[in-house]
Amino acid sequence: MIETLNSLGITSGMITSAGITIVLCIIAVIGGKRIETVPSSKLQGALELGVEKLYNFFVGIMGEKACRKYFPLVATLFIYVLLCNYSGLLPMAGHIPGLAAPTSSINFPIGLSVVVFFATQIIGVRECRGPKFFKHLFQPFAFLFPIMLIEQFVRPLSLTLRLYGNVFGEESVISSFFSMVPLGLPIPMQALSILMGFVQAMVFSLLAAIYIGEAVETAEHL
Repeated sequence: MIETLNSLGITSGMITSAGITIVLCIIAVIGGKRIETVPSSKLQGALELGVEKLYNFFVGIMGEKACRKYFPLVATLFIYVLLCNYSGLLPMAGHIPGLAAPTSSINFPIGLSVVVFFATQIIGVRECRGPKFFKHLFQPFAFLFPIMLIEQFVRPLSLTLRLYGNVFGEESVISSFFSMVPLGLPIPMQALSILMGFVQAMVFSLLAAIYIGEAVETAEHL
């Protein structure tokens, strides 16, 4: 079965990514099935606490207006990237077919970065109620347009290299340590992987929040 999927261009990272998506959907459906004002379900209570903490963090980055509208997007990016990073910590991840951290392939961060890029442009146009949003590329001086345009296209490249580069570097370092000292290192190195996986997910979603917040703020001033 796995060999058939691979022949169709479906990699282990894609399968793991699809599995993570399904798990998140199931948790969301179960957690939101019977929403109560005072949660009696531990799952609902845990989900509400997590969402509240994330909202309080991102509202300081994006501003109240942008966060109220687009928090679901940046929060989903954080949770999704975090779980994708942590999937690499599962036993035999990367060594058995169908199980591999999606972030271990550069195609994954490229795809997410492209989503963030187009989402930012669409949000800007939406908030401006038309294409006049792109007037900001000619401000404060029209001759700066090439530089402003390049800056927009550098953003997805930066997001891609930050996420993939750090994850790839971390995996390479840990693999080298394991080959030199196979005993005694697994626990602290796994702890380091947990920390780095969280940091990279936060950095990716943080930059996405900054870009979206800037687009909303720019639209307000045009």
